[in-house]
Amino acid sequence: MQIEATGQFQPSQSASAPPPLPIEPIGVVLEISGAGSRIAFDLERLNDIAGDADPSVALSGQVSSQVKIRAGTGWLLASIRNQKQDGRVAGVLSDADFLGEGLEERGTGRIHGFRRGVTRFPIPGALVYPATSDDLRQIYASDGRSAIQVGNVYPTRDIRAGLYVDALLGKHFALLGSTGTGKSTSAALILHRICEHAPEGHIIMVDPHGEYAAAFRDTGVILDVSNLQMPYWLMNFEEHCEILLTSRGDERQLDAEILGRALLEARSKNRLAEQMGRITVDSPIPYLLSDLGMILNNAMGKLDKGHTSAPYLRIRNKLDEMKSDPRYQFMFSGMLVGDVMADFISRIFRLPSRGRPISIIDVSGVPTEITSTVVAVLSRMVFDFAIWAREERTRPILLVCEEAHRYVPNEKNADGSSVGRILSRIAKEGRKYGISLGLITQRPSDLAEGVLSQCGTIISMRLNNERDQAFVRAAMPEGARGFLDSIPALRNRECIICGEGVAIPMRVSFDDLEERKRPASADPSFTELWNGSGGEEEMVLRTVQRWRAQGR
Repeated sequence: MQIEATGQFQPSQSASAPPPLPIEPIGVVLEISGAGSRIAFDLERLNDIAGDADPSVALSGQVSSQVKIRAGTGWLLASIRNQKQDGRVAGVLSDADFLGEGLEERGTGRIHGFRRGVTRFPIPGALVYPATSDDLRQIYASDGRSAIQVGNVYPTRDIRAGLYVDALLGKHFALLGSTGTGKSTSAALILHRICEHAPEGHIIMVDPHGEYAAAFRDTGVILDVSNLQMPYWLMNFEEHCEILLTSRGDERQLDAEILGRALLEARSKNRLAEQMGRITVDSPIPYLLSDLGMILNNAMGKLDKGHTSAPYLRIRNKLDEMKSDPRYQFMFSGMLVGDVMADFISRIFRLPSRGRPISIIDVSGVPTEITSTVVAVLSRMVFDFAIWAREERTRPILLVCEEAHRYVPNEKNADGSSVGRILSRIAKEGRKYGISLGLITQRPSDLAEGVLSQCGTIISMRLNNERDQAFVRAAMPEGARGFLDSIPALRNRECIICGEGVAIPMRVSFDDLEERKRPASADPSFTELWNGSGGEEEMVLRTVQRWRAQGR
């Protein structure tokens, strides 16, 4: 094929050339590299196809669109990353990223048998054609794998965007997007589709703002401070230290040693410990808070303790504060001393699901100072349960963390809490034990380094912050660069999906979600609310009552 000064494309004749196609070429390959190519488009041809009835054809050659390139007797699919005017010819120069390859339905020009990756590269001079909707329908087909439908592939109106469930959950996923882009509703949509696909699944969602209870009241179990009933003795030693120790530096080390000895002695008083023979300070053995306080008092009274009584007083006073504060009753109630570990795990992990596969853990009512510890206990229980259940028939568990940057912060924002360490470990090792991690955040750059790269599928909505955009670019695969450049230009409820959960990177417009299935995350209408009045005094009284009672 030759490009004349007029910018017209003239195919060269060859005895071995494939038969002519129903559609004309729109460009020619100039350069080839391992990951992509440079293409010269005929500007006149681009203008001609701009009015085509097929939206995929009409947008071919534009940034983020797909084109197909002749490679032998098959096709190579590529995504257009950029455009610039070429002054030497009447054309447009573009860089394209290779997405995958497929065979050709002889005589039709359509792609079939598409697969990711490239085994046969085109050569300079290869013809470039627009990718039609029929091509994309073949490429985005679920390929026989279990998939959930979440929206339509851009720019088509009827090609459904599917997420491969096993690949999405088997290698973790992240949903990213700035505030106001529809992130919470999109998260609810994906989880609803998973619940519909697997009604006997096991999903735990940590909800820091109390948004998702409204969305899953019919299909899930809602747990908050009023009914969570998480036994305090499930905490390991590190989590006990986070809650009960207030000192810093050398004093904290001394306090930790004292607490460790007292905690082990308190656990040892349970007859379960006698049956097991040997336990550690981390063993989830029930103990009485009164026993722990008495052990601290007895140790404080000894004359040979070698130091002052201040450490014992600090721990005991904090323990008394926890027991008496009504905000902590969901965890430190005297009713939680029985061995209810199996019942608690069954309820939280949905074992069995009984048609309600998701647990929404609303931690919005948990005191701020222990929220991270509560999330750490729940996350660690998921991990520990998966480890010790390996000999059984595995029941994979999906753990979803909203506002993930609060719990897995980067080194700059780290506060040393155990929740960051356990979630990072789940990100690195969870797949081996059947744990899937779903991270939802508006600030991906504040996540711990390496955690996002452990996510096999990344769903990115609009990100307004350049630092966040750069962070996501670094985590996404090479072939998605053309899509990544469009992240700042995405509309609300649009996203770029790339990774293991999709056939190839795609831009998707999410489906609308029914009102009753949406989270309570809509922004208030100032105009509407500030133009009505009445009932303010009663509203303030009810609010003060809940405020004083520290509960809803």
